[in-house]
Amino acid sequence: MNKKIELLAPGGDIEAIKAAIVAGADAVYFGLDSFNARNRAINISFDELNPLLALAHKHDCQMFLTLNIIIIESEIPALFRLLNRITNTDIDGVIVQDLGLFYILRHYFPSIDIHASTQVTTHNSGQIEFLQKLGASRTNLSRELTLEEIRELTQKSHALNMATEVFVHGSNCISFSGLCYISSVHGGNSGNRGRCSQPCRDAYQPAKAGKEFPLNMKDNSAYYQFAELADAGVDSLKIEGRIKKPHYVYTVVNTWRKQLTRYYQHQPFVDEKIDLYRVFNRDFTDGYLTNDINKNMFIDNPRDNSHDHFSKITHAETPFELEAVKQQVYDDKTAIIQKLENLTSDMLIDKVPLKFTFISLDNGELEIGVTAGDLHFSISVDTRKQSTSRVMDQATITKRFNSFNNDKYRIEQFDFTRFAHDNGLSYKSITLIKQQIEQALNAGKPLIETVDIPSIVVQSPKPLTEDSTAKLAILIARENDIELCENVDTCYFQLPEHIGKRFNQLVTLLKGNPTLVPWFPSILIGDDFNQAVALLNLVQPKLIVTNNTGVGFAAFNANINWIAGPQLNLSNSFSLEALKRTFNCRGAFISNELAHKQIRAIKCPEDFELHYSIYHPTLLMTSRQCFFHQVTGCKKDKIDEQCLPKCSKHASIINVKDNAFVIDKQKGSYNNLYNNLNFMNVDIATDLKGKFTSFLVDLRDINTSTKTKLSKATFIAEVRKLIAGDQAAITRITEQVQPTISHQYTKGI
Repeated sequence: MNKKIELLAPGGDIEAIKAAIVAGADAVYFGLDSFNARNRAINISFDELNPLLALAHKHDCQMFLTLNIIIIESEIPALFRLLNRITNTDIDGVIVQDLGLFYILRHYFPSIDIHASTQVTTHNSGQIEFLQKLGASRTNLSRELTLEEIRELTQKSHALNMATEVFVHGSNCISFSGLCYISSVHGGNSGNRGRCSQPCRDAYQPAKAGKEFPLNMKDNSAYYQFAELADAGVDSLKIEGRIKKPHYVYTVVNTWRKQLTRYYQHQPFVDEKIDLYRVFNRDFTDGYLTNDINKNMFIDNPRDNSHDHFSKITHAETPFELEAVKQQVYDDKTAIIQKLENLTSDMLIDKVPLKFTFISLDNGELEIGVTAGDLHFSISVDTRKQSTSRVMDQATITKRFNSFNNDKYRIEQFDFTRFAHDNGLSYKSITLIKQQIEQALNAGKPLIETVDIPSIVVQSPKPLTEDSTAKLAILIARENDIELCENVDTCYFQLPEHIGKRFNQLVTLLKGNPTLVPWFPSILIGDDFNQAVALLNLVQPKLIVTNNTGVGFAAFNANINWIAGPQLNLSNSFSLEALKRTFNCRGAFISNELAHKQIRAIKCPEDFELHYSIYHPTLLMTSRQCFFHQVTGCKKDKIDEQCLPKCSKHASIINVKDNAFVIDKQKGSYNNLYNNLNFMNVDIATDLKGKFTSFLVDLRDINTSTKTKLSKATFIAEVRKLIAGDQAAITRITEQVQPTISHQYTKGI
């Protein structure tokens, strides 16, 4: 028999969840009003949660709650209140991005199943081991992976008793998920907080290639790769679309359900992809899965492609023909909407009705009958043994039992027709009776007690002395800049995403300069990850910085000191606690998305270092695609094995809002998009004096519009004076390094 594969559908609101259920989804992922990465969706209120869970489970559909944003310190109390409520529901799992939330769930709410979000950017075996140690039972693999890479990571997951899910339909992000800051930097709407304003879909001033929407990719569709995904052992096929309409959800889920049904019944494949074009789409591509990353994966139109698609396949050309196609597309969507309304018309969302019947028996016992929907049971108490002289009347009992009017139940009736008014019941007895009823309603399991927010053992305050002044660190990427290391406390050296033939050269460089601290990038896929780990184990540096948790896990296993890099999006005390307690991490960079007040609130665990970058080119996104296809053009139609190690290009784009961006492709690195202005925050050294172990100045040569009249050595000297408390250094630096931005430090997320 074929292995059962989960069909996982999006649910942006109640109607979309109903649509997914009637279309045959095995599971639905959805968000509540807070802590989820689709704030633009309507989402579900907590009052609707339990009735919705009951409806889904009645149709054998699991429900996974998205809590997939990074958490700021001030939200920790609200987060614990939410988790305390969730833990006593029938939720089937939660989807998580924040490392601190992983830690909280594993240690304080162990009954909740944890799934790693696509925002965690999982693309190598070390990251899977990292997530497994954090308590995740499954991970959503990065959308940029090939079928063979998915197969290898699925095998690794299964060896660790973890499941994998893969996006098979819906929007493609041009950036690796979780590593996109363009919406945050321009507009203050952080994608890591569920507020992405999709500036990648904006219009841009046409460059050499003449494209108006150079960052806009076609939608992902693995429809023709279903058999290969099944053969790779994938456990869950995930459909994107929590801001899509119910008729969209129904159509896509229904189309994939038919595919799965044929698979289970060993029937031949039938091509019904045409239905996927009847609802919103930007056309489709399977370029990542098939390892054919090409220029045709882009589309110069971010809006619905349905009309254009059917106009093309019907060869419509005249205004009359085009209008006829447009009307037919509209009629098809209307028919789907009407069909869906009929299918879901009797799917009511309601709390479970409760009826209490109080019966006084001749033997002195009081029997309380409970009817909850289709469930019926009774509980008895001997009133003669009650140590009380108080007689409980109907009004008092009703008041005490009214607490059952809650998120899950609504009291429909109190039946006192066979209740004797001289029953003696103590308040303690009523409390015990209610606990028995709660346990019976909870399938015989006692309710999980409320968890208070645990304390983190923090650094003992130390008096500020000259010796406690924060250290100065720099980041370089060229051997010619190593001489600068003599003037700083720590010198980080950027490693490429693709080490390739530079392996021996880098080993020699790092061994010959033992004070250089390797700085590992965020994206390390397949052999690139293996080479990074091999380099780590061969060089055995005293310390590393890594933006990739897979390398962090390798360092932990090799007993190498490691610091979590700024692209791990660390924003609260529990994420730091998770790194220290679980992976013996030495320290971490705090996210540059945070404001002054948000940073101040973070508690530093005992014997843990805090780091912060005060100057750097702002990386907005990293992509496995090639930006130059759409901007300047390229003689190659697709990415080949030479592009990553050998290509080096630079360009710029400007959107219609006059925001400029820098495209930078270095040898050995993926395509990167930078903000046109560098980030510089000289205030933090005095605002939060004593908070940080070190401050970083990024001196890599990324060509932006920020220019400095200072030499690198002079810049270093001025920043050292700044850290030491020289206020005049602020003026000198800001006058000589212009223009820069730092508004995230003011606004935060």
